[in-house]
Amino acid sequence: MLVALASIAAEAGALLKARGQTIAVVDGSTGGLISASLLAMPGASAFYLGGGVIYTLKGRRIVLGHPPGSLRGYTSAKEDYALAQARLIRERYGADWGIAETGASGGSAHPLGVASGTSAVGVVGPDSIEASVLIVTDSNDRLENMQTFTQRALMLLRDTLFVHSGT
Repeated sequence: MLVALASIAAEAGALLKARGQTIAVVDGSTGGLISASLLAMPGASAFYLGGGVIYTLKGRRIVLGHPPGSLRGYTSAKEDYALAQARLIRERYGADWGIAETGASGGSAHPLGVASGTSAVGVVGPDSIEASVLIVTDSNDRLENMQTFTQRALMLLRDTLFVHSGT
């Protein structure tokens, strides 16, 4: 499956490279697969600045460097939360684009009660470009969900970059 994910990521990476633009990534329940897929492209250092896997509130604060309380009121696996994280990672790295995924892959209960197989992805870019998607698989298969969430995240990134090709 990583080969299929890397193929989609390579399309997004090629668009970023052609524009001389950069990206920073927040992986949540995807466990690093968004980053790994983007980094599978040779020459990824031309567009990939960095990111992190956020799995706890402490991890979120470390990776995003946000002021305490600034994300209060957001809920995991919601589009507005994914967009907020994408904005923060973009700012933290000084990237042109930010992408964030937040959700529940399954296999065990989510601490906040989010249903297994639920994920939200947010993409933010220059000129106030924002796109998001809510993904619901109705599955408790952890690995399948991680792959599906990653695939949909990469597709959203690629498609957003393509639609806004003049940016």
